[in-house]
Amino acid sequence: MIVSGSTSQALSAALAAETGESLAVAEYDRFPDGELLASIPDFDDDRAVVVCTTTSSDAHLELLQLQDAAREAGAEEIVTVLPYMGYSRQDSAFKSGQPISARAVARAVSSGADRVVLVTPHEERVADFFDVPCETVDASSLLADPLPDDLREPLFLGPDASAEDLAEEVRDVYGAGDTDYFEKTRDYDTGEVSVEPSDASVTGRDVVVVDDIIATGSTMSEAVGALADGGANNVFATCVHPVLTGNARTKLAAAGIEAVYGTDTVEREVSAVSAASVVADAL
Repeated sequence: MIVSGSTSQALSAALAAETGESLAVAEYDRFPDGELLASIPDFDDDRAVVVCTTTSSDAHLELLQLQDAAREAGAEEIVTVLPYMGYSRQDSAFKSGQPISARAVARAVSSGADRVVLVTPHEERVADFFDVPCETVDASSLLADPLPDDLREPLFLGPDASAEDLAEEVRDVYGAGDTDYFEKTRDYDTGEVSVEPSDASVTGRDVVVVDDIIATGSTMSEAVGALADGGANNVFATCVHPVLTGNARTKLAAAGIEAVYGTDTVEREVSAVSAASVVADAL
């Protein structure tokens, strides 16, 4: 039975349709003192697939409660799907005395799971923090699907050299275009930082900026602005995890973005394609 956290209802429904598994109807409540209560009164199965994106501290706690509720209801196996794992980018201690938050979260999740499925983590090594088997699946190949079919001399750009492989993955699925990545250069006299593609010209071309996560939108909007200044035709942004905190969407629009596309690992207005198919393969 698939058990959905409140943050992953559309993905859970798509996953149920993809796999043919039944979908439990979870209930999410809050006590007068603010404490959460997530429950699954109709759960009745030997296996629970708990699907919960953890974009907030409440979502983390809700996930732990749903795992425990499934076990209490008789589940012999609990598979936890983390479409997007909060705190996953805090994968090392940056200063003395700081926690490795990704490890702390992974250990907590492991306490109630028999197996974990993690979708496109920012760093693969985060999977090693779990105390139970953890499989990572990649949803980046899905990002070509919502793009227009008639892109003009398309150029797929990663935000840095390490992300060019991601851009190549999307380009290969799309079936046409070139790839490149952004380079940052600093003027040490003025302190200003400029961002531009490392090699390829963007003049008159449709450009797709590809990333695993768009969070605040600051880096992406800076890149979009640079592309517009360089004479790009239309600029699209696509990402696996459209976190889009605060005014991120407004920043991107103000920078001149044509459209933003993401998956439903984080359910947002821009979630144009479901990660259900890649998650189903891991179940």
